[in-house]
Amino acid sequence: MMNRAPLRLRHAAVLAALLVACTAKAKPPAATLPVSLGVVRLADVPLVLEATGTVEPLQSVTIQAQVGGILTRVAFREGQEVQQGAVLFEIDPRPYRATLNQAEANLARDAAQFEIARRDQQRFEALAAKEYVTQQQLDQTRANAVALAATLRADTAAAERARLDLQNATIRAPISGRTGSILLKEGNLVRTGSAVPLVVINQLSPILVRFAVPAAYVDIIRRRAEHTLGVLATPVSDTTRGVTGTMIFLDNSVDSLSGTVTLKASFANAGGTLWPGNLVRVVLQLDVEKGALVVPRTAVQSGQGGDVIWIVDSAMQAKVHKITVRRTTDSLAVIAGDVTAGEQVVTDGQLRLTDGVKVSLRSGGKPR
Repeated sequence: MMNRAPLRLRHAAVLAALLVACTAKAKPPAATLPVSLGVVRLADVPLVLEATGTVEPLQSVTIQAQVGGILTRVAFREGQEVQQGAVLFEIDPRPYRATLNQAEANLARDAAQFEIARRDQQRFEALAAKEYVTQQQLDQTRANAVALAATLRADTAAAERARLDLQNATIRAPISGRTGSILLKEGNLVRTGSAVPLVVINQLSPILVRFAVPAAYVDIIRRRAEHTLGVLATPVSDTTRGVTGTMIFLDNSVDSLSGTVTLKASFANAGGTLWPGNLVRVVLQLDVEKGALVVPRTAVQSGQGGDVIWIVDSAMQAKVHKITVRRTTDSLAVIAGDVTAGEQVVTDGQLRLTDGVKVSLRSGGKPR
């Protein structure tokens, strides 16, 4: 009987080889992780400080009455723009005109009496030299002239005060600006020293923005203050309407509680974009750094060990690199480290990466 055992062994070996070959053919290729890529590059990056500021008028004047009386006229509308020197209010001038007339009459009367006393003194001095009058008579004439001179000065002051009161019965705008609410209407009694003002005027053009920056930047701001430092202010409620101005003020001390220093910038505000009391986003440009090494801001990952980015080499392998982020802008991070301009960096998909893993560019994407 033929021994079939070796034949069966050969069949089994062939079958095993076929199974191995099929398994090898069925093994899928190694998977790659899809990511978005950016480019490390050199760029001129402005050195800017960002802060939240408060708009305040260049000048704000609270109009108070300096004389009392009946308010006979309001010469403007609430919210109206007024020019310096424009008439705002008129208080009944008749009592003050009468007082001025009386003061001027007293001044004229006493001026005439002083002139007589002065001439009498001159005559008595001539007579006293010839001993035609006594020394007592001369002294009395001199005293009379001195007293009338003092009365004349008092009359002059009273007339000037009455004239000033009459002028103050007409209230004029001390600055150009926009008026607020009228707090006393025609026919009301105006009292001097009242806690309620007649109106408040705010100067809106030019206008100021007050903001604070970290004290660490004081030195560079001082060095750059001799040049014109540009400031961009954008209302928080309307980010499409930014206006440009210049820094005009650096406070002379640092706030020890907040560690900041206060700055002010002036804006022409011709279109009325900035309004007193509004919050604005402020961007102060200090300098421009030439040839800075930058990556897209989304490429940087921060952790307990510091900041890292993922560099993709020509073999499409991702490798982690430690870097130092020197500062950031809206879209860029200025970095320092063992990175070269032109290298590709992962900007999205970093959470699934491990060092050395293969990656692929996401469908429809291209390095930015």
